[in-house]
Amino acid sequence: MKLKKTKTKQIIEQVEILEAAAEGNCIAKVDDLVVFVPYVVPQDVVDLEIYKKKKNFAQAKAIRFHSHSPLRTEPMCNHFGVCGGCKWQNMNYQSQLTYKQKQVRDNLERIAKADCSKMMSILPSAIQKEYRNKLEFTFSTKSWKQDYDKDAIDNGAFGFHVPGFFDKVLEIDYCALQSEPSNAIRNHLRDYCSKRSLPYYNIREHSGLMRNLIVRTSTTGDVMVIVVFAQRSEEIVPLLENLRENFPQITSLMYCINEKFNDTLGDQDIKCFAGKDHIEERMTSFDGKGELRFKIRPKTFYQTNSLQAEKLYHQAAEFAGITKDDIVYDLYTGCGTIANYVASLSKKVVGIEYVEDAVEDARLNSEFNNINNTTFFAGDMAKILTEEVIEQNGRPDVIITDPPRAGMAESVINQLLATKARKIVYISCNPATQARDLVLLQSKYAVGRIRPVDMFPHTQHVENIVELILK
Repeated sequence: MKLKKTKTKQIIEQVEILEAAAEGNCIAKVDDLVVFVPYVVPQDVVDLEIYKKKKNFAQAKAIRFHSHSPLRTEPMCNHFGVCGGCKWQNMNYQSQLTYKQKQVRDNLERIAKADCSKMMSILPSAIQKEYRNKLEFTFSTKSWKQDYDKDAIDNGAFGFHVPGFFDKVLEIDYCALQSEPSNAIRNHLRDYCSKRSLPYYNIREHSGLMRNLIVRTSTTGDVMVIVVFAQRSEEIVPLLENLRENFPQITSLMYCINEKFNDTLGDQDIKCFAGKDHIEERMTSFDGKGELRFKIRPKTFYQTNSLQAEKLYHQAAEFAGITKDDIVYDLYTGCGTIANYVASLSKKVVGIEYVEDAVEDARLNSEFNNINNTTFFAGDMAKILTEEVIEQNGRPDVIITDPPRAGMAESVINQLLATKARKIVYISCNPATQARDLVLLQSKYAVGRIRPVDMFPHTQHVENIVELILK
């Protein structure tokens, strides 16, 4: 390993990449300095150019490869390294699983000091391509090009936001994350907009017409398309008619006129132009003898890997060990997928969620499946999960909690502890915040089985399930 310094650059030669790390980066060590490097693989030997340096760590990019790791594989996408997604697609899948499992163990042992002796092997995803049921694309007057020419005319782009640039979008020709007709619809819409000279959205000036495209698919074959416009226009109906005529496989064609400065649609009126106002997803029941059906509306949250979601819920239910006499509380229930999944196993399920629309979806899905032993509440978790509500609905024997990435508020954790439920099953998409919450939960609960689940192949993200048993 050799260090070279120039007036403008610091180059470190022949550095071995040691292991995968957070945010899709990998780690190298130079003396006592930890260096984070993207788009490399453990066991690569590279020259690094440091572009940011702090006291204890640095960030660098690989500028030359001396040898390639045996863990490498050919990226599945020609946008790899630019769009910012799927940062691990140059690493073979088995190695991805190994490092995800290590990520979970490291967080639980380091932060929570948890006993990981009952950790099970990570549950792999059955498919590693076209596993996402939802993708969102952006129209922008500002395009990102690797070979930038300041004098060239910028015709904008339709694709994904580039990390670090809120107004620049990378043109996407093909994305391997979602099945067809996702790519076909996006490319057709791009051509249509070009022929009609429809202006893309300018986020700085808040001008233009074309803003976003959302494509949702399901294992049933349903396809939902939501076109988001920045303003009203006579061009909207012809565009939607064109999509309807050219893509008869679209079962739910929706549109929205979002005149706000941000892209969130939670407070927007999404209208149905053609077809149903929802798509349908199906899931095999816990006992494998039946199936559950879920209506997914434009704003409904559903796990983005449908096939793996079924495995995730099955494992969570297995950890829960629910009996017919049990009252189950499902916290952060969303559209009630977990609540409805475990309803047949239990006496009663109480679902709590802060988003009112999601609770409405949960109730609809119970009705859709002829489930009559579920009750749902909407509101702040800390205000809903009270002794009064528990007295009215029964004390929980089992609690299943699946909070957002930020984890649970301390006040909610204290309320969980006060319930003295026999078991808590904690599902998390962020092992670090899960470990932080376990620090408090372990005052009354012992960590039992642990099962990481890979929901997002080719990314650093991992779900994890922890079984907590009342001491």
